[in-house]
Amino acid sequence: MVESAERSQVLFGEKAEALSRLHALALECAEDNWDGNDASAINPMAVTITGDFIRALPESVPLPDFAPEPDGSISLDWMESRSRVFSLSIGSSFRLPYAWLDGTDKGHGVARFDGGTVPKRILEGIAAILPHEHATFRAA
Repeated sequence: MVESAERSQVLFGEKAEALSRLHALALECAEDNWDGNDASAINPMAVTITGDFIRALPESVPLPDFAPEPDGSISLDWMESRSRVFSLSIGSSFRLPYAWLDGTDKGHGVARFDGGTVPKRILEGIAAILPHEHATFRAA
């Protein structure tokens, strides 16, 4: 029932589309060597955690782009421009490594996701690189 509700744009909005894109990516990269360069298949746990992360994002946070990683993880990327990016990687654990680039400033870290609440420092990192009209979700 939950899966059916999430697929409904009316009931779940843009997140339904994002979850659909996530599952399509998982199917596309379900076999080892999906890239022709010995990449690992996307880890099913990475898909589950990524889905939980998307569901946990506040409604005011723009949804990320997804990309498969060669180690079986999934990259979530928020890109304002080539020089303003926030990226995190979701693998088979709730530890989320992230990195950001803001002009010549850059940094990285790791935050723990509890499965239901997006860590404050990740929300702050996303807010820092997005245009001001998206800054309404900045953590206090």
